[in-house]
Amino acid sequence: MASGSVEPSSAMSDFLEKSNGYAILDGGLATELERHGADLNDPLWSAKCLISSSHLIKRVHLDYLEAGADIIITASYQATIQGFEAKGLSREKSESLLWKSVEIAREARDSYYKEHGECLVNDVGNGSLLNQRPILVAASVGSYGAYLADGSEYDGNYGDLVTLETLKDFHRRRVQVLAESGADLIAFETIPNKLEAQAYAELLEEDDKNIPAWFSFNSKDGVNVVSGDSLLECASIADACKKVIAVGINCTPPRFIQGLILSIKKVTTKPILIYPNSGETYDPERKEWVKSTGISDEDFVSYVTKWREVGASLIGGCCRTTPNTIRAISKALSKGFAAPLQ
Repeated sequence: MASGSVEPSSAMSDFLEKSNGYAILDGGLATELERHGADLNDPLWSAKCLISSSHLIKRVHLDYLEAGADIIITASYQATIQGFEAKGLSREKSESLLWKSVEIAREARDSYYKEHGECLVNDVGNGSLLNQRPILVAASVGSYGAYLADGSEYDGNYGDLVTLETLKDFHRRRVQVLAESGADLIAFETIPNKLEAQAYAELLEEDDKNIPAWFSFNSKDGVNVVSGDSLLECASIADACKKVIAVGINCTPPRFIQGLILSIKKVTTKPILIYPNSGETYDPERKEWVKSTGISDEDFVSYVTKWREVGASLIGGCCRTTPNTIRAISKALSKGFAAPLQ
């Protein structure tokens, strides 16, 4: 998707068409890394594994592909050049770890294709090979607040000293590296305010970067993004950027998603993506999720067909969701929708 002269919007349309009109995203990364034994008590969070245990990242990517994910998101959400340098790494090493996040995901995709690509048969079981299902690698870019590791990606309050140029300068080289990394698109995730959305849009237009992107915002009230900025204004920034191929919501409680989809549809005709968290509340002071606030996989999946009906084309999970969640989403959607929405 990232190469050639195809318009970004038509590339996503083609991808969705090959995927029966919808695509399934993966789920939470950090929780799964911890389940496999990773210690993420670090400002780098899941990006720490790029240094110490990249094999676990590949394992989680493969788990999500086996569960039915059509798009896997790299372990670069909290991987910033500034963050790596604060750990004593060189600029060159820091940039190589950004590349590595994409390489791991591409290797997982290749491994999945190698294992499954030659054994796909048609419905009558006569051995005729079917086309491999398309799988995309999305290079994750977390917000400035994620780098700060103080929970400010959950409120978008960066203070008056952080300007548009501050944010562009912070993200510029990281976005350049990921744009050249071999990823199919860039996933700008958990965008907490309008200012950062504008910074991303302007960076994508700089030097005419040859990679599409999605913008995904988060909300804690079901109306605005977490900073209090208007979701309609934020989504309009994404809609105006030609490099943006999908607009949506992530890391937001499932109960808010339907209303947020309807709001986004007021300002864009681009595909809408949603990957909510489990509904649990994050405590930034204790740096942990409050388990009693979440919902079960069964409750989570009960929303899925409605999200699809009201307009979501790309559906997955965020924090605290698992391969079991994604498998259940895949099953629910395959039962309910075999063709694109009109």
